Amino acid sequence: MKIKKVAVIGAGTMGAGIAGQAANAGCDVLLLDLPSDGQDVNALAQKGLDRISNPADPGIISAAAGARITVGNIRDDFNKLADCDWIAEAILERLDLKKNLYKKLDAVCKSDAIISSNTSTIPIKLLVEDMPLAFRKRFAITHFFNPVRFMPLLELVAGEDTDPAVMAVLHEFCDKELGKGVVPCRDTPGFLGNRVGCYAIQTALHTAFEMGLSPQEADAIFGRPMGIPKTGVFGLYDLIGIDLMSDVATSLVSILPDGDAFHAVGAKLPLMENMIANGQRGRKSGAGFYRIKDGEKQVINLETGTYEPAKNLNIPVANKAEKEGIIHVLEADGHYGDYAWSVMSRVLLYAASLVPEVGDNPVAVDDAMKMGYNWIKGPFELIDEITPDYLIGRLESELCVIPDYLKQAAGSSFYDTESSLKAREYGGGFADVVRPDGTLRFNDRRKTLTPVNANSEASWYNVDDVALVEFHSKANALGAGSMSILEDALETVASKKMRGLVVHNDAQHFSCGVNLNAVRAFFEAEDWDGLDAFLNHFQQTCHKMAVAEFPVIAAPVGLSLGGGFEVVLHAKQVICHANSNMGLVESGVGVIPAGGGCKETLYRWIDKKNGDVTAAAWEAFYALGYGKTASSPVHARDLAMLRDNDRYVNNRDRLFSEAMAAIADPTEQRDFSRDPIAMAGRDEFAKMVKWAEDMHAKGKLFAHDVFVSTEIARIVT
Repeated sequence: MKIKKVAVIGAGTMGAGIAGQAANAGCDVLLLDLPSDGQDVNALAQKGLDRISNPADPGIISAAAGARITVGNIRDDFNKLADCDWIAEAILERLDLKKNLYKKLDAVCKSDAIISSNTSTIPIKLLVEDMPLAFRKRFAITHFFNPVRFMPLLELVAGEDTDPAVMAVLHEFCDKELGKGVVPCRDTPGFLGNRVGCYAIQTALHTAFEMGLSPQEADAIFGRPMGIPKTGVFGLYDLIGIDLMSDVATSLVSILPDGDAFHAVGAKLPLMENMIANGQRGRKSGAGFYRIKDGEKQVINLETGTYEPAKNLNIPVANKAEKEGIIHVLEADGHYGDYAWSVMSRVLLYAASLVPEVGDNPVAVDDAMKMGYNWIKGPFELIDEITPDYLIGRLESELCVIPDYLKQAAGSSFYDTESSLKAREYGGGFADVVRPDGTLRFNDRRKTLTPVNANSEASWYNVDDVALVEFHSKANALGAGSMSILEDALETVASKKMRGLVVHNDAQHFSCGVNLNAVRAFFEAEDWDGLDAFLNHFQQTCHKMAVAEFPVIAAPVGLSLGGGFEVVLHAKQVICHANSNMGLVESGVGVIPAGGGCKETLYRWIDKKNGDVTAAAWEAFYALGYGKTASSPVHARDLAMLRDNDRYVNNRDRLFSEAMAAIADPTEQRDFSRDPIAMAGRDEFAKMVKWAEDMHAKGKLFAHDVFVSTEIARIVT
């Protein structure tokens, strides 16, 4: 069975997001909600569509995707479900409402339609206990994470009677078409992501209150030093919504068994109950644990409930742990070290205690935390980093009960990388980590490799006679070290006649641009020769990518901005993720792209304008001057940022394998040979300068913007 037409019932945040992702995959989508009083009976469904169509936070990759979504209501349009292949339910987390809906669906939907629920808490057994066997066979839980377009995790849960063929169809569709990292889960409370993730958040929250840490201090420790997003715990509460996170915690308390460790950290805190009552619900309300008032960032005092100016914290042990590993903050003296150990030791202990209840090895738990909560390493990968013996030793000194699965790793590890990536099975022994066909994560492969050359900013590896260049500085900002690694890889591929080169990483973002702190250091030192040398090397290295006599692939994910995008621009083919965001944004900080980006922008607009150099020069002038960015590969093609031979894939876990396949079959590669062009000339240059001066006179550009615009105009004309 092929899923071609999708219906989503419930147009809230999750339902609309699911509809948007199905439309992104090319499906026709019917989005239904309750009927509304007034002129627009479909107002609720339309509100959901409007939300995912917002350019500031798009849940769809293009206007064409949005056009595939039809809105309606469950009173007037319920019969339209009869020809849908998959119906996803995303209504309120109330068992009675869901059961009533399923009975109506059973009467209308075709016999082979797949039906699923987006529930995050209700066991599948309860959902379908009143339904006939034929319905139960085609029912599953498809638990997405918010925002649906950008969060890769999908937890897929089968019931006792779910047909394996139905699960296979859902798994393949959600993987290949929706682009999700599908994690099959057992029908256990909270499944995987929220079971561990919410426990970690609640533990960090309650411990901060108990130990007297401020929100800023807690977020500085329970954040980047542990390989967790910088929002930490209090910032994450604000991001998700304090009221919503409190409801999730309450829901988990209601469904987890009495002896579960979550109950110790699941209770509501008086300050937070007062905040919710006062409307301080996080970013969506303008105030939570943090707020911006009169341009000043403020943070709440957990003892008094009043706001104070936020501080610029500099915690050396946190900085060291972020660069060199979590062990440095776990072993630190003082309250920061105590907080880090108290929180993370319990989180790791909790994760280990869930095996074999939730699964027989660590892979699913680690995948869920990396894909659903953006952790760099999962709990068991973190245990391997600090070693199981270290964790067991400290826990035993505190008289903790050690779970059987953690004991089994004593003197060893949870993963074995000697020849191929293997994971420890409960009860003993290792088994290969198996991914779906076509899925290849570089993070998995890297564990079995040694870099050919590396520094603090980048590394390159020999992967099946292909040079794989990976940036790994903070935000993957590019400096002299990054470009020296890229240059070395290019030269080695040429000299040793390797098969080609791929620039890729499994981080959240490809590269946020050149390291501006390094550039600033040149200015402060008045080292103009050093600055010229750095920029020349950057530009020449990018140029070497373009003129290489072998396949060169850029396979970016997330943000590719500024200098990072200039690297992408010089690949002979770009195979990017569907959620890639790219552009040359240098003008926003008062500088000009210097890695060949201006030249590439002009050439690509000339191609798009069918050789009209003047029209192309103006498009390039606006693109570079405004620092335009593309929110998707489809948008990028419209802005002449991607060429016709460039393409995207929906699932980032398939990006690396697609890039390697393109090296093996380089027929889609496109070189950079171009005929000489007659530039637009002085008259167009003068018009551009006049435009910038007029915009300055109208108060829409600063004086320095005029200076930058003038130099951009000089380059493109």
